[in-house]
Amino acid sequence: MPIQQFVQDFFEASSGEPISNFHKHLRREIDHFFQAHKHGRQAEWDELIQSLPNIATTNIDLNHSHIRINGQETPDDLESLLKEFTPWRKGPFNFFGTIINTEWRSDWKWDRIQPHISDLSGRAVLDIGCGNGYHLWRMLGDGASFALGVDPTRLFLYQFHIAKHFMPEKPAYLLPLRSENLPRFKLFDTVFSLGVLYHRRSPIDHLTELFSFLRPGGELVLETLVVDGDARTILTPVDRYAKMANVWFLPSTSALEIWLDRAGFRNIRTVDINQTSVEEQRSTEWMTFHSLAEFLDPDNANLTAEGLPAPKRAILIAEKP
Repeated sequence: MPIQQFVQDFFEASSGEPISNFHKHLRREIDHFFQAHKHGRQAEWDELIQSLPNIATTNIDLNHSHIRINGQETPDDLESLLKEFTPWRKGPFNFFGTIINTEWRSDWKWDRIQPHISDLSGRAVLDIGCGNGYHLWRMLGDGASFALGVDPTRLFLYQFHIAKHFMPEKPAYLLPLRSENLPRFKLFDTVFSLGVLYHRRSPIDHLTELFSFLRPGGELVLETLVVDGDARTILTPVDRYAKMANVWFLPSTSALEIWLDRAGFRNIRTVDINQTSVEEQRSTEWMTFHSLAEFLDPDNANLTAEGLPAPKRAILIAEKP
């Protein structure tokens, strides 16, 4: 099937790379994923993705807000085809003049991250919970030589490979896995975990996983929900948080720095704290479901619908000794 062939392309492209030592493990986990996680729209999506036009690209821009691909022609009905893969949550993208106005302005997050991280030139990077891979393309735009993302959501895999269809030579890949399915590589120069930690029942386990993926001297870029408070402050929602059922722990940045230290990281620093706005996360014609505005208290934007502190996200940088 086409989508499985896209995954196969990763193994072919990385056959001469250090990660090839872990191919056997990854093949086993991916085979299990496809066997255990059937999707009712797979046949439909496989057929649709095969109908993507083959267009010679004249320009690819990975360095600005929209991942932009230009070509010698503007394909007919591309917008209607791309809307078959809604909702589009991470972006934005501009494919041959069709602008995908995604739920998240993921470029704003990248603008907050970029000034604080090591130069990505020539680095192998890993993005955990990468969604449809928007940030993988931005990492390549900043010079990464190899960008691997993992995310188990089937729709995101298709969305990523729509972009990959038009940029097959770019060394970015997405595997339908979770971080706990990965081997302990110890080979990535930079590991990103953006918006994942608060979904983990055991955040310390997630941090130790991230530690194990890095080579000695490698850099972790961690972005997660936080709350105000001192080193002992950790919010554990009783039920839902901003209408999300899978949010487990929201620490203060001081507590989070302690967690990172306990996981073995050094040179830990909080470089950015930002309260998410309804301009950064919102409903659009490409994501028509409820978004942040509906998740907040209608009378107080500083509170969630449950009366908890509104989403505030911190970026922390740390190193593996």
